[in-house]
Amino acid sequence: MDAVKPARIEILGVPVDCVSMTTALDYVDELLRGGEAGTVLAINPEKVIKARQDPVLLGQLKTAALLIPDGIGIVGAARLLGLANIERVPGIDLMMRICERAAERGYRVFLYGAVPEVNAAASEALAAAFPGLRIVGRQHGYLSEAEMPALVSAINNSGADILLAALGSPRQEQWMATHLAQLRIKVCQGVGGSFDVLAGTVRRAPASWRDRNMEWAYRLLSQPRRLMRQTALPRFAFQVLGKWLSRSPRQGHTSG
Repeated sequence: MDAVKPARIEILGVPVDCVSMTTALDYVDELLRGGEAGTVLAINPEKVIKARQDPVLLGQLKTAALLIPDGIGIVGAARLLGLANIERVPGIDLMMRICERAAERGYRVFLYGAVPEVNAAASEALAAAFPGLRIVGRQHGYLSEAEMPALVSAINNSGADILLAALGSPRQEQWMATHLAQLRIKVCQGVGGSFDVLAGTVRRAPASWRDRNMEWAYRLLSQPRRLMRQTALPRFAFQVLGKWLSRSPRQGHTSG
């Protein structure tokens, strides 16, 4: 059956879907029962700024099957601009829920990305967290373009239904745009640095920080090298505020 697409809005011209964790997971289920491969990508303020500067990345986002509101800035912008009353759907949490459901329903998973040691440790962590999860293959992310045909064949021969691509952005979006049509999977989720968190090489913010929507601040404090990347946050906030101030007085707020 064809999956019913969730409502899609645009924040500063960059699309994002109006989903909760539950509706996102249900939509992934529909994709897994469908006939064509679909990509699942995360939208956060940093990616919005990148996409506004990179038409190729913006085009890749627009063709994704599901664009989850990963950053709290996206949630706040959607509400401030009266576009939708959405909630945050962290990509790593959706990945874990997808793996949980895969273990329950027999979906097969392939892991691609990160350095060899992290890839192996992430596979072990997922297998331990979800007994019965069928991890049918894995490959580290340091391959040359000449090795891609062999990787595509390995993924297809594994019978994987779900591909988790931990390549970072925009590399994972570029990889999907190039190779998705060659794959026989049903869902490909771009999971960024999630394998590093699973492997324990990067520590995720404690639940108390996440509950207060301060995960971005924890990452910045624990990984100061992210400072240059995080300059996107004030730029995003400034541009959203400018958009809000320029709205017509007749524009009302919506909910969804």
